[in-house]
Amino acid sequence: MDNNKAKSMQWFVVHTLTGHEQKVKKILQKTLEEKNLEKSFGRIVIPVENLIRIRKGKKTVEERRLYPGYIVIEMEGNDENLRLVNSIPGVTHFLGSKTKAIPLGEDEVEALLTQVKESKEKVVTQIPFTKGERVTVIDGPFTDFVGIVDEVYEEREKVKVFVVIFGRTTPIELGFHQLKNM
Repeated sequence: MDNNKAKSMQWFVVHTLTGHEQKVKKILQKTLEEKNLEKSFGRIVIPVENLIRIRKGKKTVEERRLYPGYIVIEMEGNDENLRLVNSIPGVTHFLGSKTKAIPLGEDEVEALLTQVKESKEKVVTQIPFTKGERVTVIDGPFTDFVGIVDEVYEEREKVKVFVVIFGRTTPIELGFHQLKNM
């Protein structure tokens, strides 16, 4: 891409119907191909982070939107392109004033892209348990025991649980994947 082209490209924030970000991105990409306008557009970014959820004892990695209802588009900010994006089903409006879409500044773009990159690289574990919660052990020698969560060790993905063994309350340490909420 030459320097004149790079300078004419700007980043815009587009508000979409929440949950329709991927759909809007796909429709926009298809429309750009059909109308041969790919040269007027750069990247289309949906800011997400990776999230580990533990369901039924199994770890799953999901993407969670950092800004639900928003996508960021690199494009030439001419009237034709702005109208095209606004015409995509699911797009509500550009961020800016009522009459004019306002592009993001260089520092805002840099911060956003850095945040997206770092969020994709790190994985956030969702803590499925809280202190005082009743849980059932689903794996290991204490399977089917019911206990109360006493401590959550987030960084190790472990939980200290009090269970009753031979009539005595006993603390045991288990992994998130060995428990399920009641």
